[in-house]
This record gives sequence, structure tokens and C-alpha cells, in this order.
Amino acid sequence: MSGFRGKGLAALRAEIAALEAGGRAESGVIPFGEPRVDALLPGGGLPLGRWHEIVGEGLEAETGAAPAAFAALLAAPLARRGEAVWVFRRDDLFTPGLAGLGFPPERLIQVCARDEAEALSVMEDVLAARGVAAVVGEVEGVDLTAGRRLQLAAEKQGATAFVLNRRPFGGRARRGAGSTAATRWRVASAPSEPPAGEFGLGAPRFRVALERCRGGRTGAFLFEAAGAFAGTNSQQNFGEMTDAAHPLRLVAHMGDRQLAPAQRIAA
Repeated sequence: MSGFRGKGLAALRAEIAALEAGGRAESGVIPFGEPRVDALLPGGGLPLGRWHEIVGEGLEAETGAAPAAFAALLAAPLARRGEAVWVFRRDDLFTPGLAGLGFPPERLIQVCARDEAEALSVMEDVLAARGVAAVVGEVEGVDLTAGRRLQLAAEKQGATAFVLNRRPFGGRARRGAGSTAATRWRVASAPSEPPAGEFGLGAPRFRVALERCRGGRTGAFLFEAAGAFAGTNSQQNFGEMTDAAHPLRLVAHMGDRQLAPAQRIAA
């Protein structure tokens, strides 16, 4: 009992909670605010203190535009809590575009890595750093060993990582060797619609499939960037949204589509 001497009751409770949790930081979740999405996720929202995998379709595997925008929208609520670090190999991140989506650029730290190994190493280091809330890393693939290392790093301070599976210079896709990611999202662009009574482009939309979810269920959705409005008469922006509002809005649950009722053919 001598090891507890001089420690306050709150510190003892924190140590006991850490032991009961296996030493992992308790980070909670960020809910989407939409029951049809949150019901699929363990704890009712996107698990924090974990790493999440985001992949694109077709040319998105090289350009990474839609997956990067989706990752920025997932990370935006975390960026309001602390610093966000974006690790890439190809220096083509368009920061004004992130700001247009509502991501706070003043919280963003950009790191250009020389190769895949360095990108993963940087992600591990910044995940374990104090004050970092979110890390986005663009890598071609994460094997089981690298995935476990990312998870251990995320648990140290409760930071959350988003891994964009991207081949920035082309080439063949790597074969997957399993994954320790908490979730896996497949993202593609979808046609936008302008606000009612306006012309032109609307907010960016994404066709998203939740392909894997540890402790939860899969699903498919049509999301819209809730804080991005391209209409000329629209005055709403991300800065006017409350902290409780998620920057992604569910437009449709792909499972909601029903077959048209059968019509009886007259004899």
C-alpha cells in the first residue's frame, strides 16, 4: 500500500479505471446524430481512440479526393478539440477545400513523408503526442503489424486516426492481409443538389458503404457535407453550426429504397 501514499482519491480512481480498461484511454464516441447510422456503431457513434480505414473506388484510389473530403468531415469535430495532423506522400492537399468543408485549417499540421514506412512512423509518433486529437494518414496499405502499432499509439492519449488507402503515384493495389481497424468505409462521389429555389451546385455528397465495423453492423448511406453550401443565396456555413452538430448529414439510407408496388394487369 506504500505506493498509494500521497495520491489523491481522484488519482487512485483513475488508476483503477485504467487497470480495469487494460490501460487504454477512455475516449468515447462521436455520434452522427442520425439514429439509422449511430445504431450500427458500437456505443452509438464513431469510436474514438481507435483508427479507421477509408478507401476509394476507381481513380479515387490514386487521387483520393472524395475519401480525403470524407475523412476531413469525420475529423472536423475532433479538430475543434485539439490539433489535427495530416500525413501524406504526395503534397497535393488543398487546404482551402478543407476550409470550405468546414474543417478548421488553423488546427491543421501537414507532414510530407518520404515513403510508406516514414508515413506510418510519423502517424505513430503524433498519435502518442499530447494535444493531438486526430491524425489523417495517406498510405497504400496497413498490414496487421502496422495496424496493431497504430492502435497502441492511439490508445496512449486517446487520439483518433483515419487511414486513407491511397496510391498517390499509381501502381497496383496491394492485397489486403486483414485489418485491425475499428471501421472500414468505402467512399465515392455522388451528384449534388442545390438548395431549394437555387441554381448551380449544392453541397458535396458521398456514397458511403460501411464495410466493416468491429462490434457493430454494416450499412450503406448517402451523406452530404452539412456545412458546405455552394448556392449564392445561402448564408449558412459551418461556423454557424453548433458544436453538437455533425458536419455530415444523412440524405438517404441506401437500405430505405423499396420496390415499387406490383400493379395488377387487367385481363
